[in-house]
Amino acid sequence: MRALIQRVTDASVTVDGVVIGEIGPGLLILVCAMAGDDATRSAALAAKISKLRIFKDDAGKMNLSLADTGGAALIISQFTLAADTSRGNRPGFSQAAKPDQARALYDQFVRDMGALGIATATGSFAADMAVRLTNDGPVTIWLDV
Repeated sequence: MRALIQRVTDASVTVDGVVIGEIGPGLLILVCAMAGDDATRSAALAAKISKLRIFKDDAGKMNLSLADTGGAALIISQFTLAADTSRGNRPGFSQAAKPDQARALYDQFVRDMGALGIATATGSFAADMAVRLTNDGPVTIWLDV
């Protein structure tokens, strides 16, 4: 699985003019299930993200994890993270999981994060979403597991 995470002071997602998910301090997680991914990879990605020490401690050093801070996660499905731009100017997305598998793995990832004690909010799978965030730092990290 692939994720792009951003440390945020706040973030929200809107569908058809209605806010359907929002968080305060924590992480905005854009997640993509890749072809061949399974529940084991979902659990590994969730564990990695929850323990990643990218939040400031009292000394201002990045020593704390999302689990340490009690922050939340806004989790958005984003198949475009699978973009292959190696040929031409139009990205290809054949490396992304098929929609049924991707939806199941997205739902599993949300459950995995929740099982680790992380408060979660979500977007709507395959919907046209507007995502708003205030990137803190900025801190943005790409992860593949």
